Amino acid sequence: MEIRQVPYDHPDAAKLDAEVQLEYAARYEGEGDATVLHPRMFDPPHGIYFLVYDADDRPIATGGWRSQETNDEGYADGDAEIKRMYVTVEARGLGLARRILARLEESARAAGRTRMVLETGTKQPEAIALYRSSGYTDCSKFGHYRDDPLSICLAKPLG
Repeated sequence: MEIRQVPYDHPDAAKLDAEVQLEYAARYEGEGDATVLHPRMFDPPHGIYFLVYDADDRPIATGGWRSQETNDEGYADGDAEIKRMYVTVEARGLGLARRILARLEESARAAGRTRMVLETGTKQPEAIALYRSSGYTDCSKFGHYRDDPLSICLAKPLG
């Protein structure tokens, strides 16, 4: 397995983003994530995006973060917001999500971010378990889904 930094609009990133959108739609009986994301949001030093490739050079996992500052969507100065954490069905159970999460935290800390935040949903118990077991705790809701009752927001200081 190899973790590579890539642009958010890389073709392999787009492929996995389409997969995760289908999973969101299936779990939440609707459409995918409606949060507006632009590729430049993930350009260092204001963000980063990673893909994990298997031994056959197939993309099997992804994750990124983007900088946030205090705004009307509930973010705070110094936030790094995790977006598009996803592991393909065939690669689950290999510890990839935990490896990506550690790399995201490390890169956000190196970029001067002070808190890692994320929004997930109640129909993603595996994600909730991963984040809570990695030190994330409930925080004030933020972002596009802050008023959605199925939304859960978590945070972890990066100090």
